[in-house]
Amino acid sequence: MITLDALGTFTLIVGLLTLTPGLDTALILRTAALGHHRRAWGVVLGIQSGTLVWGVLTSLGVTALLTASHLAYEALRWAGAAYLVWMGGRLLWTTWRPSASGGPRTAGAGRATVSGAGTEAGTGAGNALFGGWRQGVVTNLLNPKMGAFYVAVLPQFIPDGASHLGVGVLLAGVHILLAVVWACTLITFARVFRDRLQRPSVRRRFDRVTGAVIAAFGVRLALGP
Repeated sequence: MITLDALGTFTLIVGLLTLTPGLDTALILRTAALGHHRRAWGVVLGIQSGTLVWGVLTSLGVTALLTASHLAYEALRWAGAAYLVWMGGRLLWTTWRPSASGGPRTAGAGRATVSGAGTEAGTGAGNALFGGWRQGVVTNLLNPKMGAFYVAVLPQFIPDGASHLGVGVLLAGVHILLAVVWACTLITFARVFRDRLQRPSVRRRFDRVTGAVIAAFGVRLALGP
């Protein structure tokens, strides 16, 4: 079984990865800032579902086949890049597109785009949760660098003779636990500062930053090795 020292080292690595500002943070914070807390939790569950899938596939050796296959890796990389650029560009477009009054459309008018059509009250709690989950899991699984990270890191912490699947799921569970704790912090922050974040001018700038971050990750994924 994995030693406590190895488990502590892995926890430190994925903890630093979780705290590094990135795509997951931007998606969760932006969705929660809109007041869509069920959808935000759906995004969290979707992202962590993807993390669990990557952990299981890596433990079974499937992810190694993906990274070894240039064609499969490139196809997934370009699909992920296109999805992120589309999602970020769509969010940016809603903040710049003129409204019916002739001025820039406020972020409130574009509320139904990346975070889903309508409010939670309009779509129903179940639809909001599932829509967030779908967005989170697609975003995670279309990122081959997540798979590459697990291929590079996970096997180093699986002891000889141990169950690869069992230890792999355990390590992925540690990663998921840390990510959920971080998500709780982000959603709480958005709830505390909800009134300020929902001001039209603040939300418009916030959406522009979020859209730029998401699109930039897509471009980086497309241009990366």
